[in-house]
Amino acid sequence: MAAKVKKGDQVVVIAGKDKGKKGEVLRVLPEDGRVVVQGVNVVTKHTRPSMTNQGGLVRQEGTIHVSNVAHVDPKTDKPTRVGFKTLEDGRKLRIARRSGEQIDR
Repeated sequence: MAAKVKKGDQVVVIAGKDKGKKGEVLRVLPEDGRVVVQGVNVVTKHTRPSMTNQGGLVRQEGTIHVSNVAHVDPKTDKPTRVGFKTLEDGRKLRIARRSGEQIDR
């Protein structure tokens, strides 16, 4: 099955405490069905001092379930579902259902 959400995609959060926030997908965890989105679900992590870092409080993005994010339509800048279109040469493209615009770069 082709992935609907990939690293580098622009998404908007559609559910949860960060609903309405937009950001770029930094990492995809397909085995867990989760994604890391820039500036969304920011958590404070306590780190222990080591040889390489000083330790203390580190703020970083936590994971969010893939069902709680939707692609941002390239044309209308609104949330959209993702569809697939197969070209004549056999390549498979992701398209935005709202506008029909191509999502793949």
